[in-house]
Amino acid sequence: MPRPAAPISAPRRADESVPAHPPYAPRHPLVVFGDHRFCAGESLEVQRMPAPHMHSQIELNFVLEGAMTYWFDGRELTVDAGRLCLFWGMVPHQVIDRAEPTRFVCLYVPMSVFLGLPALSRFRDAVFRGAVIEATLLTPWDRDIFLRWREELLSGDETLTEIIRNELTARVLRIERDGWRDLREAGSAIPSLAPQDAARIGHVERMLRLVAERAHEPISAEDVAAATGLHPNYAMTLFRRSVGQTINQAIVRHRLDTAQSLLISTDRTITEIAYGAGFGSVSRFYEAFAARFAERPTTFRARMRARAGQGDDPPGRPRRVA
Repeated sequence: MPRPAAPISAPRRADESVPAHPPYAPRHPLVVFGDHRFCAGESLEVQRMPAPHMHSQIELNFVLEGAMTYWFDGRELTVDAGRLCLFWGMVPHQVIDRAEPTRFVCLYVPMSVFLGLPALSRFRDAVFRGAVIEATLLTPWDRDIFLRWREELLSGDETLTEIIRNELTARVLRIERDGWRDLREAGSAIPSLAPQDAARIGHVERMLRLVAERAHEPISAEDVAAATGLHPNYAMTLFRRSVGQTINQAIVRHRLDTAQSLLISTDRTITEIAYGAGFGSVSRFYEAFAARFAERPTTFRARMRARAGQGDDPPGRPRRVA
């Protein structure tokens, strides 16, 4: 997946991403993009990615031609031409293969916009739980519209960006109304945000970003809640209503995502990975990893390396091109 374009009204930089955990940079596989506005991928060409990464926006992929295979939170999912998918970028993902050539339009919607759609309770919950949502009903004009959105976002015209905000939001609403499926068969309903909570979207986004940036540290749910300036109990309740999990669950999930990516793409020891990802003990890491992924971290790493030995490169390593 190409990196997003530079933020509107901001100078371009050579690298728009910010390491999730600077002490590991530049080898750490997880990065969090610093832009939280609407933006578009600069390139239409799909390339394999050397390692998993993360970003805060909701990502929409419309495949124009060819086919691309994602490693997405432990699964391989292939999306081919004429399909539209979206997912939350904070779930580690990586393009591990693609047909030659494959082209797509990659658009990014700020998480705050998605949180501001309380009518999408089940849909939104599925996304935040790690679903890859595929629209089951497309229109003959979707291809042209996505190409136009991309071109206009890259132009830097702020007036057009506001128009695209409304149009893209409407497109997401239509996906929920017209039909969708979770390519990972996940998701369950949570209550909608109450009207008074919808005004607090920025606080939820701030808490999610803090989890992403500091989960590898000894951070607590109380620390995350306090960063909002709201009453801690209300902040925790708001987070749970919006994301479908508690702050503590989000912290553990991010630590496990970090650890799984390090198991794939580095030779660090299990102990180094456990403490580096933010776990207070190796035993706690083993327990949490097995509970989520149904295998021990040593078994997971051995399985991925066995696949590599059979000529099937695991996620986290570039595939060989003949």
